[in-house]
This record gives sequence, structure tokens and C-alpha cells, in this order.
Amino acid sequence: MNTKKRILDAALTLFSEKGYANVFVAEIAEAVGIKAPSLYKHYKSKREIFNAILDEMKKSYDNQASSLNMNGNDSITDAKIFSKISQDDLVKMGIGLFMYFLNDDYAQKFRKMLTIEQFSNKELAELFSKQYYDAPISYQSAMFAMLTANCVLTDNNPDVMALQFYAPIFMILTICDREPHRETELTALLEKHIRQFSKIYSRGE
Repeated sequence: MNTKKRILDAALTLFSEKGYANVFVAEIAEAVGIKAPSLYKHYKSKREIFNAILDEMKKSYDNQASSLNMNGNDSITDAKIFSKISQDDLVKMGIGLFMYFLNDDYAQKFRKMLTIEQFSNKELAELFSKQYYDAPISYQSAMFAMLTANCVLTDNNPDVMALQFYAPIFMILTICDREPHRETELTALLEKHIRQFSKIYSRGE
């Protein structure tokens, strides 16, 4: 593993344990096994390290979405994909993404850091809301609107549908963060949630 990647991994681990504000560059360098001046050859500041972590997470998510044969960012593209798949494939995609967010090292630690910082750092609190509410709800609402317009789903309020679909998933995710021993139990419940949502809103089911 190259030094830049080791710096990101060490930084994110420290951020997830102590919070972003309570970690200093010297600590990150010590965790990597280098001196602070050597770290600055790779990243100019703690903020640059943070931004690089965001970039790495974006790449990782895009790769995961692609492995599930979806875009994951473009609601128009994904609406076309979801309009043609079976309920079983919908479950496979949903659980695949859930397991990624739950178990991917970067995603898990980043979520933990934001959870720690949300009450003391306004910027990171806003990022938490954007990452885990605004962005997924906006994406799913736009996708449900297209699926409704194309008569794939029944005619309902897409914003409410997005909330009904996503809220239980995020709740299960946060429970698993706190109680990892419940992963099997709650993943089974997640599958039932996806199937019931599909049954309620899909035309012809």
C-alpha cells in the first residue's frame, strides 16, 4: 500500500474514533509511521486529507453500484434499469448496496465520524444530512417520479414514496452500526421491507 493511501486509512480511523476536530496532523503521521513534514509532501493539510477521503469514498461507491449493474447517481439512468428488473433482482440490488454501506471500511468509519461530529461541527452536520438524507431522498424521489410517469409504479407522491422506502433502510443501518450481532436478523427484515414496498407500489403485482 502506498504512503498516500496509508495516510488516508490512518486518518479516517482516527477521525472515526476521536472525531475530525480532535485529530491533528502529527497524530496521523505518527499512526502511519512517518514525520509530519513527510506527510505534508503528500497532503498540504488535514482538510486536504479529508477531501481525498471523500474522493476515495465516491470512487468506491461508484464501483459498487457498477458491480450491481446500476449507476447509483443518475436517477434517469437507474429508473430505466429498475423498470425492467424483477422483484428478486430489486432485492439483490438493495441488499447489495446495504451491505456495502454497512461493511465497507471507509463508508462505515466515515459514518461513525459524522455521527460523532454532528452536534459540534455545523459543516459536518450538514454533510451528514446531505450524505444520508438529502442526496438519497432526492435521487429516489426523482427515480420514483419517472417510474410513476412511465406507469411502472402506481400514481403516488414520489417524495413520500422515497421517504417510505429509504427511512427503514437507514434505521436498520444505524442499528447494525450499534449492534453488529443483529446483522443477519435485520438483513432478513430489510428483504421483507423491499418486497412489501414493491408489492404495494408496483402495477400488476
